[in-house]
Amino acid sequence: MLLLTIIAVCSIAAAAGCSGGGPKNAPEARPSDVAGSTRSSWAGTDPAPAIPTGVTWFNVPKPLTLAELKGRMVLLDFWTLGCINCQHIIPDLKRLEAEFGDSLVVIGVHSGKYATEHDDDSIRDAIKRYGLEHPVINDPDFAVWNTFGANAWPTLVLIDPAGNLVGGHAGEGVYPLFQPILQSLRAEFSANGKLKPAPLTLTLDSAPATAVLSYPGKALADAASNRLYIADSGNNRILVASLTGELQKAIGAGAEGFADGAANEALFRQPQGLALSPDGRTLYVADTRNHAIRAVDTTTFAVKTVAGTGRQLDRLPKDGPPAREAAMASPWDVVAIGNTLYVTMAGIHQLWAMDLEKGTVSVLAGTSREGIDDGDRRKVATLAQPSGITTDGETLYWVDPESSSVRELRIGGQDVETLTGTGLFDYGASDGPARQARLQHAQGIAYDDGALYIADTYNHRIRVLDLVAKQVGTAAGSTRGWADGVAGAAMLDEPGGLSAAGGKLYIADTNNQLIRVFDPATGQLSTLTLTNLAAIQTGVPGRVTRVDLPAVTVSSAATAIRVTLTSPGDYHLNASAPSKLSFASSNPAVIEPGEQAVSFNSDEPSVTIPIPARLGEGSADLTVTASIYYCRTGAEALCFIGQFELHLPVTVSSGASAGEVALAYELPPA
Repeated sequence: MLLLTIIAVCSIAAAAGCSGGGPKNAPEARPSDVAGSTRSSWAGTDPAPAIPTGVTWFNVPKPLTLAELKGRMVLLDFWTLGCINCQHIIPDLKRLEAEFGDSLVVIGVHSGKYATEHDDDSIRDAIKRYGLEHPVINDPDFAVWNTFGANAWPTLVLIDPAGNLVGGHAGEGVYPLFQPILQSLRAEFSANGKLKPAPLTLTLDSAPATAVLSYPGKALADAASNRLYIADSGNNRILVASLTGELQKAIGAGAEGFADGAANEALFRQPQGLALSPDGRTLYVADTRNHAIRAVDTTTFAVKTVAGTGRQLDRLPKDGPPAREAAMASPWDVVAIGNTLYVTMAGIHQLWAMDLEKGTVSVLAGTSREGIDDGDRRKVATLAQPSGITTDGETLYWVDPESSSVRELRIGGQDVETLTGTGLFDYGASDGPARQARLQHAQGIAYDDGALYIADTYNHRIRVLDLVAKQVGTAAGSTRGWADGVAGAAMLDEPGGLSAAGGKLYIADTNNQLIRVFDPATGQLSTLTLTNLAAIQTGVPGRVTRVDLPAVTVSSAATAIRVTLTSPGDYHLNASAPSKLSFASSNPAVIEPGEQAVSFNSDEPSVTIPIPARLGEGSADLTVTASIYYCRTGAEALCFIGQFELHLPVTVSSGASAGEVALAYELPPA
């Protein structure tokens, strides 16, 4: 078992790694004094151990070995999908990958903290949600973790092009620490001829279609305005709908970014929590990956930033700074009471309060150390990645996913108290007295009629905590999946947030890419059908699937292109929004489409679109870019947007018999 040297850096962010521990036999790491070193070589001397076999690999066609990766630098990233600090370093990893190209291979090693995080399906969804385009290993038994001596999430281990260990680092601050070391290694191994960069074959799990929603994180239902606000996190936007599902508006252009402006101009980065001002005129958005709070005018839908700088904080704030000058760390949820906006600051394990009149922020609770200590809100209490937050008007209630707990703080009070949860590594799915009940990485919470409803994320359930009886029960859900029904017959997939209005709960069923509705009176869980899709078309592209079709030969006398699109069995096209086709030719002298783009609306199983064309002898590639809306028959709430590039090689010959260019494609099941 290997004992790693840790590269030390001085930074709040770097020191704030998720709780370590993992397997009890994981070795303690030794800090060293190499930070700021001017040493001439970072090359290692001890060979790296082999990566254990028998683990699932993602994004590559076959398992990799360090032996076959010699000639390239390898950076192992030990992570667990629910860890906020692991999420924080993803931009650093992507930046390093872009800078060092084929000279560097990042391998994510997912050594999951929670039982649900050991599932291949959970990891696959996390890879898509976080946009990871490097190899990832599922390490559920901590075999790779133990082999390389990881001690916390995240831990990074660097291996040089000769296959020798350079060292490791636990925590954040990854780019500024590793960039100069990688730069030095690249120069050294280029000079001695041992750096042999080569492209790595990847097989990204590119879904052929994406749901109308993309990993929705939170939902906010408002009976007074008959509106449902949805944090369409994967599409970087907020959707506005009626409580019956009729879509009305998309707020945000869809691309990742940080910009204020009109609804179709503003940019978000994976927004999460939502809250309305008491007068309903302002929607506050926890713009999580932008480390900011945004405000949306609920009449004009214009967006402005009211707190945060767009950069992650690197030191604890002083009390009372102007909100626009205060750096934040992954604000996850918000709730407004009077002139105060309360924010769960997941990335620094604190609650913050924003004075909406003065425009200032302050720390409300949490020492910034991760834990589950009760007591004085500023001096003693420790939180663990606080996420969903709610209130009854007198008390704040929130969930701490990393301790699978429900916490409370009376507004104006001094002490944080725990209602459910006992420790950073204590979790389960048991009902009963609140102090004995167990949750698993719960991320959402809503107060309604004397009870707290909890999105028990990793248990795929909706739980209920009776505040009078202090009892926890299960309202709906059982195992991972999708099924409407009553109580345990219903199924969800990592629900992330929920909101109460009109006697019903509206649930962001994150990995199912849906909004679900739960009726506590009947115990029935149903799926909300989103209609009027045309209202939210903002050019959100999703992932495009390239399809290479068999070549065709046609007569030079042909005058048309005929495109036939067919939905798979048990699906049909969806007329709620226009599907679109655009045409391009690699050689217009051979084939020139008479139209550049067409749109159509259809609820039929298939559609045929004729397009006039001018043809001349020779060969060319016809590219049809298709954006197609289609649904599962009998389950119309499960609708999808397929983004395809259809490539058809065409040969035009005077001796051919075919009288038109026929392009036929059957849409894949989603």
